Amino acid sequence: MTALAPSIPFRRPRLVSAEVLKLRKRRGLVATAGLLTVVAILITYAILISLHAANPAHHGPAGGITNLGHTLWLLNALGSVAAILIGATAGAGDLGAGVFRELVVTGRSRSSLFAARIPGGLAVVVAFVGSAYALSAVASVAFAGSLAAPSTSLLVTGGLWVLLMTGFWFAVALGLSSFLGSRTTPIAVLLPFHLALSPILIGIAVLGSGRDALPMAAGDNLLPHAVSSVAAATKDGPGMAALTSVLVLVLGLWVVVSLAVGLWRTKTRDA
Repeated sequence: MTALAPSIPFRRPRLVSAEVLKLRKRRGLVATAGLLTVVAILITYAILISLHAANPAHHGPAGGITNLGHTLWLLNALGSVAAILIGATAGAGDLGAGVFRELVVTGRSRSSLFAARIPGGLAVVVAFVGSAYALSAVASVAFAGSLAAPSTSLLVTGGLWVLLMTGFWFAVALGLSSFLGSRTTPIAVLLPFHLALSPILIGIAVLGSGRDALPMAAGDNLLPHAVSSVAAATKDGPGMAALTSVLVLVLGLWVVVSLAVGLWRTKTRDA
């Protein structure tokens, strides 16, 4: 799994490289992220291919647009979990390891220490999620068979969507963990909110357009239309057809607020 960690061809700032290295050295985190992304996609397509080979009359080809949509949602759900774990670790890892004081007394600004966590952690998230999506994209075309294969534009927009959503949850987890100074608390809060509470709130029609303030609702409506039928259940009801700019603004506000409070706490925390 460690081999899946990013290897960026250009020279990274030392602080960013240090953040990447700290995350890569956490073998449990790397293994979990790999299982939730790359391994999950490999298992999914292995099952789809096996079912089609065993009974092609009942089970269609493993590729195609529809299966790409299903794997997009799977990767969004599991990849977001991996992103939350990575973000929470990046945000509170120094405090948990007891090295925050040593980093501060070296003379580096606290703002730069916090800022380095963002590209460093994102590099790790993109390495795992990007690799998993690349496998899904190739399989959706290679095993399309009699089904319509996704176009290049759909593959690109689908990849950008899943990277946007997993990057969003990474940033929120990083900010919250930096603010609380804890790795476990943000995980315990964000995972139930993302996986359990948000779908329930989206299904409550009486909330109306207020549901658009939920990250899941905004993300669902940004999904490429060609595969959005997979998410039809979450798009019903009033208030779910906000403009793209508004949806992006919703996600942006969550990220800005989370990172802002994380930066503020990092700058004011006793070393």
